[in-house]
Amino acid sequence: MAAQEQGFQVIVIGGGPGGYVAAIRAAQLGLKVAVVERDRLGGVCLNWGCIPTKALLRNAEVLSLAQRGEEFGLQIQGLTADYRKAQLRSRQVADRLTRGIAYLMRKNHITVVSGVARLRTTTQVEVEPSDGGAGQVLEAEHIILATGSRERLLPGVTVDGRRVWTSYEALQVEVAPESLIIIGAGAVGVEFASVFAAYGTRVTLIEMLPTLVPLEDPEIAEVLEQSFRKRGMQIMTGTKVEKVEASDAEVRVVVASPQGVQELSAAALLLAVGRAPNTEALGLEAVGVAVERGFVQVKSSQQTSIPNLYAIGDVAGPPLLAHKAMAEGVIAVEHLAGQTPKPLERTNIANCTYCSPQVASIGLTESRAREAGHDVKIGKFPFRASGRAMAMAETEGLVKFVADAQFGEILGVHIVGPEATEMIAEVAALKTLEATLDELILTVHAHPTLAEALLEAALAADGRAVHL
Repeated sequence: MAAQEQGFQVIVIGGGPGGYVAAIRAAQLGLKVAVVERDRLGGVCLNWGCIPTKALLRNAEVLSLAQRGEEFGLQIQGLTADYRKAQLRSRQVADRLTRGIAYLMRKNHITVVSGVARLRTTTQVEVEPSDGGAGQVLEAEHIILATGSRERLLPGVTVDGRRVWTSYEALQVEVAPESLIIIGAGAVGVEFASVFAAYGTRVTLIEMLPTLVPLEDPEIAEVLEQSFRKRGMQIMTGTKVEKVEASDAEVRVVVASPQGVQELSAAALLLAVGRAPNTEALGLEAVGVAVERGFVQVKSSQQTSIPNLYAIGDVAGPPLLAHKAMAEGVIAVEHLAGQTPKPLERTNIANCTYCSPQVASIGLTESRAREAGHDVKIGKFPFRASGRAMAMAETEGLVKFVADAQFGEILGVHIVGPEATEMIAEVAALKTLEATLDELILTVHAHPTLAEALLEAALAADGRAVHL
C-alpha cells in the first residue's frame, strides 16, 4: 500500500446521502475531510434508487393523466408511450444530481477518493482503487461508516438482468415487459408496480405478509390494494414463494397462497424483498466494532463500540431511509466535533412511498398505539370530501390521525392519496415540536389545499369535523 496524504480529521466511507451530508457538515465546522466512494457520489439513493425511480414515477403519472384526458376535456388522438425515453430521462436526472454532489465536494474542499475501503486500524483506512491502480492508506482522527445497503436476494434465485431483476436491473430496462411478477410489496415493490402498470405491463404483486406496504397502517394498505386492483393488478398477499425458474422465454414462480399452491408465469420477475447492510468487507470485527444481524450497533450519538468510529444510515439499522441517514450524518459530525446534538427521535421520521396513490406516515399505527398502552382517539378525512382533491380529480384515499385520548398528543398520522409524501412534512414538524391536536386545529390552513385534510382529520379526532 502506498502512503496517501495524511492529517484528515474525518474520513467518511461511503458517498451516499448520509455520507456526503456528513462530509459537508464536517467541512462547515472547519474539519479536514475525505470521502471514500467505490462507485458514484450520491450512492444507491441518487443513482439507483430514490431519484431515478421518482423520475420514472413522474413519467407514469403524466401518462396516466393523459390516458384520462377525456375527464379534463382533452381529446388525445394516437397517444403512445415510449418507455425508453422515460428510462433515459431518469438517468439524466440522476447524472445531473451526481455532478451536483461532485460540485459540493469541491466547493467545500472535501477530498474524494475513488475505491473500496477497509478499516486497517481504528484510525486508518485502506483503499483499493476502483481503476486497479496503487492502493492507498488514509488516516484520520475519526471515521464515519456510511456504506449503505444492497438488494436482498432469495436463496436459489439467480439475478440475470434479463428475466430476473433487482431494483438495480429494473432501472436499466428500456422496454416495459408485457408481464411482470414482483416479489415483495414494500415501498420498492409497489413503486415499480405503479410505473410498469402505467405502461401497460400486467403486474402481479406477491407479498408474504397479510397486506401491501406491511409497515403501514392496515387501513391505508387496504385503500392502496383496492386502487391497485382497479388498475388491473393481481394482488397476492399472505403468499409464500416456493420456487422460481427462469428460462429464455419466461419466468415461472410456484407460490403457496391461502387459495393453495399455484404456478404463475411472466416475462420478467422483480425481487423486492428488502435490503441488507454493506458491512461484511469493512474489517469491523478486526478492530472490534460491535455488529448485530449485520447492522453496526450505535449509541444515540451514532458512535459505535469504538469511540472514534461512527456509523450512519442503512448500516446503522432501520429505518433504511435516505433522510434518516442525512440526519444521522449531521448528528455524528457535530458529536465528534465536540457539540451536543439532539439525538434522533425515530418516531418522528416519516415513511414515504411514491406509488399512485402515494402513501406516507409518521409515528404509531392505531394497533401499535393500543399495544403500547395508549388510550387513543381516531380521526379520518377522505379526499373525496376535499375541494382541492376534487378539483384535481384525485379523490382516492384518506388521512388518518391517531392521537392520545386524554392529552391530544399526536401519536401517528397515516395518509394515502394525492401528494401524501409532501403533506407528511407538516406533521413531522408538529411532532418535533411535540404539538397536540389543539395546536394543529388552531393552525389556519389555506383553502383550497390538500393540507386541509390534515386539519379536518384532526377535527374529526376531536369529534368536531366540519366538512364531513
